[in-house]
Amino acid sequence: MIELSKAEFEVMQVIWKKHPARANEIIEQLEGDNDWQDKTVKTFLNRLVKKGALSFERDGRQYIYSPTIEQQNYTLKESKSFIERFFSGRIAPLVSGFAQSKELSQRDIDELKQVISDWEQSNKDK
Repeated sequence: MIELSKAEFEVMQVIWKKHPARANEIIEQLEGDNDWQDKTVKTFLNRLVKKGALSFERDGRQYIYSPTIEQQNYTLKESKSFIERFFSGRIAPLVSGFAQSKELSQRDIDELKQVISDWEQSNKDK
């Protein structure tokens, strides 16, 4: 699987939101969010193409970029890797840590309850 730096991930987030995207659209978005220069963004775009995270087409003098990896697949892979490295593959200590430090909102708690309920329901028949 493709490894992305924090900055490369920020570029990918812009492209995942709206793709295909012209280079100037990506640059405009990232310049506003990060104060990055257009040359910096172009460097990241080139790196992402080389890594295989993006594909591109030429339209005259413009480049149009599309992701070759899905955001959901990438974030799931990264989440699993994080949990494996820091929590020996267990999710409970992660959630427990947030709960103990009062970092869980009521919305988070409701969503977690729903996820667990859905999981229990889907595994009940197995």
